[in-house]
Amino acid sequence: MSDFEAVNNGAKIGHAPKPLWLLAEVTYRCPLHCAFCYNPTDYVTHTQNELTTEQWIKALREARKLGALQLGISGGEPLLRDDIEEIVAEAGRLGYYTNLITSGVGLTEKRIAEFKRGGLDHIQLSMHDITKEINNFITDTNTFELKKKVAAMIKEHDYPMVLNVVIHRYNIEHIGEILDMAEQIGADYVELANTQYYGWSLLNRAQLMPTKEQLLKAEAVTNKFRERVGNKMKVFFVVPDYYADRPKKCMNGWGEVFMIVTANGDVLPCHSARVLPGLTFPNVKDADLDWVWNESPAFMKYRGDDWMKEPCRTCPDKEKDLGGCRCQAFLLSGDAESADPVCSLSPNHHLIEKAIEDAKNPQLAAQPIVFRNDKNSRKLVDGESDELVADFHALP
Repeated sequence: MSDFEAVNNGAKIGHAPKPLWLLAEVTYRCPLHCAFCYNPTDYVTHTQNELTTEQWIKALREARKLGALQLGISGGEPLLRDDIEEIVAEAGRLGYYTNLITSGVGLTEKRIAEFKRGGLDHIQLSMHDITKEINNFITDTNTFELKKKVAAMIKEHDYPMVLNVVIHRYNIEHIGEILDMAEQIGADYVELANTQYYGWSLLNRAQLMPTKEQLLKAEAVTNKFRERVGNKMKVFFVVPDYYADRPKKCMNGWGEVFMIVTANGDVLPCHSARVLPGLTFPNVKDADLDWVWNESPAFMKYRGDDWMKEPCRTCPDKEKDLGGCRCQAFLLSGDAESADPVCSLSPNHHLIEKAIEDAKNPQLAAQPIVFRNDKNSRKLVDGESDELVADFHALP
């Protein structure tokens, strides 16, 4: 189960939204270079002036007063911050349910013991494949053996064993073996998160996207595994947007239950919101989170459904999906107020159909992957790789 689902638990959001789920992206620095990373491709422009320990603690206190219950601590790689133990301990004192989302790089016996003392509730470890070759290729690192050691360490310290596996063309045929591995290491929860195409994964979409046949086969294998293990392990299979007829309610609705504070303090309603034109997102260094959530123009912009155009405005499903993802709509169509192109009723649905066809093109699929690293991010920011983003209306 994703952390977001754990907080919302399917509840209908009322008329007075609260940021129940806070994601603290404490740094964009990362030792991995994953081809599917959801971080913005221009992250190098947001790595300066990371929030200090005191500024993070202030933000956590303000969000808790607003009603935030669950705290995800992510990045980048949060373990690259020397003060992460202090941030975790303060979150514990404030009463958050805390989840460290990590690649495992930098986790030691000393640090995990400190997290335990500080009240950390949950560690979510990313795994990438059952083979050393695919793991190291897709992350552009040599981390396969390390991840197995970290998984054992998490289990030894009595944390729930929670694995997140991003699924893509390179590992989707290994779903059965991945689940067997998860069972062998004692996983309690496994999230098979089919790649959603934002950030770096959007750049690499044609190389990463599996076929619909592969997806259906993988889901069937997952269901068969579920039947065998029963309640011993909870397995969540997250279907990719591109193979759905209707869009998801992105983050359960803009400014409804989800809030992100980024490494430099910008406050966002979703991971990719900075791509949207005409919006200025407040920063915790000079704005109180109560005002940000309840009054700021950025958080009010797409809250509810008053902003909708046709076909969303009169669609009987609009309360179910709220028109889908604003960022996806803008990145693909250039109109942030249009229906998410994933929707079969969207006038821009052909863009999704083309992407699916492009993913079947052997020549496109064989193009070199653009890995998430500082060098490639700077090239994108400086316009040296414009051909990679020619089909999009902003840097992903």
